[in-house]
Amino acid sequence: MSSAVAAQQRQDVSIRDTVVQYRTVDVDTVRIFYREAGAEDSPALLLLHGFSTASHMFRDLIPRLADRFRLVAPDLPGFGQSDMPSRDSFQYTFHNLAQVIDRFTEVVGLSRYALYIFDYGAPVGLWIALKHPERVTAIISQSGNAYEEGLSAGWNSLREYWQEPTEQARDELCSAFTLETTLYQYVQGVNDASLVSPDGPALDNFYLARPGAHEVQVDLFLDYASNVALYPNFQNYFRRHKPPLLAIWGRNDPYFLPAGAQAFKRDIPDAQVHLPDTGHFALETHGAEIATPIALFEPLRQLLEGALW
Repeated sequence: MSSAVAAQQRQDVSIRDTVVQYRTVDVDTVRIFYREAGAEDSPALLLLHGFSTASHMFRDLIPRLADRFRLVAPDLPGFGQSDMPSRDSFQYTFHNLAQVIDRFTEVVGLSRYALYIFDYGAPVGLWIALKHPERVTAIISQSGNAYEEGLSAGWNSLREYWQEPTEQARDELCSAFTLETTLYQYVQGVNDASLVSPDGPALDNFYLARPGAHEVQVDLFLDYASNVALYPNFQNYFRRHKPPLLAIWGRNDPYFLPAGAQAFKRDIPDAQVHLPDTGHFALETHGAEIATPIALFEPLRQLLEGALW
């Protein structure tokens, strides 16, 4: 038996034997649901999901990495199984999402951790990194954009909304939450749509159908402009602190262009970039291909060996 086959068999056994725990914790006034796997004394990896999904998007990645990391994947407030506080009591901005998740890390005992940021998880994670750069050991960005050149033409309608947030425009955005638009996010740019499980978009649509969910999401659509305005701050953080960074980007992503992945190298010259041939929800089709460079990413390997931990 070759060493490669033996290694694959060991990984298959590890994946089958992985125990994932599903927990909730009170973070001040917001109940946060999260998934956790791996040994508590292993280097931590905080997995932050995006729109329109939840921590469910990491269901296949977590078992592939749990033999070496403590993986913690929360649902953001208003998403998945976490609380969706009333808009009267909670303002849905990315800064507020970041404040809750920052406090969440303290409640569950994450003092230092690598960030896995995807889509909406990018501004949330980078807000936290700006506040606590000493806590962030590395960044894995899966379509976690921080550069203007990463924004595709698909953002044009939202840019118009940022400029003129009329009630008519808001109503039109609320009406855009359909089964078809959710499925588009999953299959656009994918070479073989039969590889995309229907479970992800179906679960997303279930959560989006909850009373008040559309209004919450349109609030975040409007506030996304604050993230773009912060791109220079995020880039200054990259230049100043040089966090080890691995960008893994679907090269056919209809929302975030590969140029956004390559741009990290401008501020972090040692950043590594991988562009699997898929779309926005790259984990749906390329979970194993994405797990491999994470496992081989030298700064994370050094964490495992205790050199940076």
